[in-house]
Amino acid sequence: MQIARPDINKTISIIGVPLDLGQSRRGVDMGPSALRYAGLDDRLRRLGHQVADNGNLNVPVRDTLPAEGGLAFLPAVVQACEAMYQAGYQAVEAGHLPLFLGGDHSIAVGTVGGVSHAEPTGLIWVDAHGDFNTPESSPSGNLHGMPLAALLGLGAPELVNLGRPGPKLTPADVVLIGVRDLDEAERGLLRESGVKVYTMREIDARGLADVATEALDRLSHLPRLHVSLDMDSLDPGAAPGVGTPVPGGLTYREAHLLMEIIADCACVGSMDVVEINPILDERNQTAKIALELIASLLGQSIL
Repeated sequence: MQIARPDINKTISIIGVPLDLGQSRRGVDMGPSALRYAGLDDRLRRLGHQVADNGNLNVPVRDTLPAEGGLAFLPAVVQACEAMYQAGYQAVEAGHLPLFLGGDHSIAVGTVGGVSHAEPTGLIWVDAHGDFNTPESSPSGNLHGMPLAALLGLGAPELVNLGRPGPKLTPADVVLIGVRDLDEAERGLLRESGVKVYTMREIDARGLADVATEALDRLSHLPRLHVSLDMDSLDPGAAPGVGTPVPGGLTYREAHLLMEIIADCACVGSMDVVEINPILDERNQTAKIALELIASLLGQSIL
């Protein structure tokens, strides 16, 4: 694997997506503001990047939608993800690196779809959960548990066919890292899918560096990568401000090492950071850690 640092001349397009319709806990719509408040623009500029903050996409307001939530929010999530798809596609066409600030993880149906519109894209999905449910398999009906399945062609047709018809990725294009909490039916779907999953048990047994290097080797046939970072991939002790915390996650240093190893391949073309909930946080700790991880992925190094 050739080692290089990301191109500091590439403009990073920041796109806020304050979507909170994929799950039941309120507050994740404030994630983009929390990251900006933590100093995102300044940190990226100090790394040598050109930065264009495009503000927030207009998304449906939760309080104007059906009170029951869940699958009742599907039309509104589709509407928002269509806008994300176009924003991602346009940023890549302009030669920029789109950085999406969520919002909940349902945004990935739009973000990953858009950035993969013009050419095949590898996906590194860093998450405590598989997000591989369908409306039939999901115990909750929460849409933030379904985006990866939709990107691979499973689930609600409105999500599967968003932006362009059919799956946006193949199983060989995807690796999951940090998984430790799966629903029973979701586990079966994921096993059948052929997607490579690195659970926390495997990370504990083999070490993060070995897992990360192997994951990149699996995706080396692709011209570019998208990193989808769910902050609940970290242990709640490090990142408490998330809606679905699961004990036993990545440590602060493991998460940094993962970002640093991915950065070394110089093939990251886009990223989303999701599930930061400032209401559940402690003095913006989770957003600050997310900022540090973004910086590590986009060129920050010790030497």
